[in-house]
Amino acid sequence: MAGRQAVGSGAPKVRPVGTRRDLTRFIRYPFKKYREDPCWVPPLVFDERRKFDPRKNPFYEHARIRLFLAERDGEVVGRVAAIDDDNHNAAHAENLVFFGFFEAEDAAAAGALLAEIEAWGRSLGRNAVRGPANPSMNDGAGFQVDAFDTQPFVMMPYNPPAYPRYAEAAGYEKVKDLYAYLFERDWEVGEKIGRLATRVRRRYDPVVRTGDAKNFDAELGLFKKLYNEAWVENWGFVRYTDAEFDRLARELKLVVDPDLVVFVELGGEVAGLGLCLPDVNQVLKKARGRIFPSGLMAFLNRKRIVDQIRLVILGVMPRFRGRGLETVIIDELYRHAIRKGYRRCECSWVLEDNRAVMRGLEAAGAQRYKTYRMYQKPL
Repeated sequence: MAGRQAVGSGAPKVRPVGTRRDLTRFIRYPFKKYREDPCWVPPLVFDERRKFDPRKNPFYEHARIRLFLAERDGEVVGRVAAIDDDNHNAAHAENLVFFGFFEAEDAAAAGALLAEIEAWGRSLGRNAVRGPANPSMNDGAGFQVDAFDTQPFVMMPYNPPAYPRYAEAAGYEKVKDLYAYLFERDWEVGEKIGRLATRVRRRYDPVVRTGDAKNFDAELGLFKKLYNEAWVENWGFVRYTDAEFDRLARELKLVVDPDLVVFVELGGEVAGLGLCLPDVNQVLKKARGRIFPSGLMAFLNRKRIVDQIRLVILGVMPRFRGRGLETVIIDELYRHAIRKGYRRCECSWVLEDNRAVMRGLEAAGAQRYKTYRMYQKPL
């Protein structure tokens, strides 16, 4: 799609990414924008390239991604991805195009970029734009709307306060909020969690175990089954394809700690799962986007650097819900995390209307401290 000149003095021009140099500028722009921001965590450049390579990212098997740059006087002042995901539209009987990987220098750049997404969506016959999704709800999603003085945990997005305002000025409205909860070690929540979990254990006598690293493939099979069944009714959820799950498994194998994977079973069936990941953002912060030389040293020293975790998965199969099993999972994870010296855990993200999980987290002593917002605009 040809770039268009936005209206106004000094307005940016938006054009599609068409060359390897363009892609480099797309990837490197956040490094320029956030170079003085102490909260931003630089991604690994080689990993960013893989995200936008159809040969290496299986997301492209069911979706199309178009990348755009906004330029003013030859300088990049923004970027965005337009994402047309067949699997999402089929799963939810919707007709959406998504935007993601959004960055903008100012309101003019933001408006021009979003207008380009809308034009592309109309050309495809879509009736709405939703975002941000990077590139799907299985990845970093939503604009952060508060707690801007905090660094994002692993696999969570970060943006300045202006971005939600830019979206709203362009006619986008909230469609769903995603919450992040926080446990701090010195909040002394362990006793409270333990009491709640003890009641559930006495009543239902669940079998609770941690992950088995020696049977990694079998454990992944259980994880996949739980993930695809326990979350299928969630807003925005789309099942991983086999290829996407295999890619995720390879990435998780590098960082997962089996002691921070908890399965709960009832009647011989796997009923629920909790998965915490070490916050490798603490390592990436020191790597500055590259494995060599600083990133390698940070990775080798990650056990000394990383002192916080993120609860990425907390779910119970539909037929086992309403019994408080979430509390048993949280209790088990809490005990292992404390034993290993972790001092903080973020639980994210939780849909604003997922009251069962929110009640479980709040009963266990977590505090809601951050909100990510999904926006939508009709076309």
